[in-house]
Amino acid sequence: METDTSVPSQWLFSITALNGTPSSCSLEKEIYDRARGVEFLFRLGSSLALPTSAMCTAATWFHRFYMRYSMEEFHRQDVAASCIFLSTKTEECGRKLRDVSRVYQAKVQNADISTIPTESKEVDQCQAAILLTEEVLLEALCFDFIVESPHAELLDLFETLGSDLEVQEYAWSLSHDSTPLCILYPPRLIAIACYILSQRIIDGPNSPSLDARISATAPSTSLPTPPSHKPPSPDASRAAVDYYNLNETELRSVSEALSILLEFYSVQDQASYPYISSIVEVPPPAQRTPRPRLFAPPSQLNSINNQGDQNSQSVSQDGLGRTPSSSHGGHTPVTQTPEETKMPISQHESHL
Repeated sequence: METDTSVPSQWLFSITALNGTPSSCSLEKEIYDRARGVEFLFRLGSSLALPTSAMCTAATWFHRFYMRYSMEEFHRQDVAASCIFLSTKTEECGRKLRDVSRVYQAKVQNADISTIPTESKEVDQCQAAILLTEEVLLEALCFDFIVESPHAELLDLFETLGSDLEVQEYAWSLSHDSTPLCILYPPRLIAIACYILSQRIIDGPNSPSLDARISATAPSTSLPTPPSHKPPSPDASRAAVDYYNLNETELRSVSEALSILLEFYSVQDQASYPYISSIVEVPPPAQRTPRPRLFAPPSQLNSINNQGDQNSQSVSQDGLGRTPSSSHGGHTPVTQTPEETKMPISQHESHL
């Protein structure tokens, strides 16, 4: 089966383009804050009982937005809430703006939704912030609301390859996580990466490596097959690659996606999330082309401190204090060479 990588090119960026986003913080800090924003987005969506499709669409918009606008100007929580509110309209699962605002307030105040009054200054300010940010979001998206999700591709893989339930659950969960894969690779390649990694996790350390699973040619095809035995093809560990007949460029992209996924999990706190240990133990595929590191443990990000977290979770005297009252216009970053790096963390970070 041939691959279909028909996602509009304006929404797919090279990894080096992440070094050219409008945000002035370090790349690792930006990716960390994006992950926090997507986590907040999913918490909002879950509390609003939204379908997975709406939350994943909103998460993709969130990443697209920050390719054209700065995280210093538009706080991740405002953008997350605006993406959620817009997705409830496009995905036909409408929620009232006031309800979204009340859930927003409940999350930032760490309070039960029942304690948030329907009529309050804070809720009114939150509604205004969401609407202001939504105007800029629409501009950033160029009113292009179509998002192709890797989940649809995973369902196709599950049905075609007949994988067991445990592999399906792992792959589905991996496709939810807060990585920027949705702006780097077509959804089908993301789905294949999630599927292959889930297979490797379930098969265990003595099974074929990720490199073997995504090699251009199955290692066993060069070996003679005894006449009395059935040939080992199709190899279950390479089923997804063989099914889509991936070319070398696509295999390289799958390898990069696997590497990014494993890097994401490697910086998580395993003491808090012991269930990810089986993922972290998987050796990443050999790096085919150099790329910047995207994730770092929070302890290594000097700009992140307790005061900054408190500021981001509170309401200022000037309203939410995070969404500007006007748009300064965004831009799409150009691809930079690997030697070019992000600007150092600016003083704006202290306000986040």
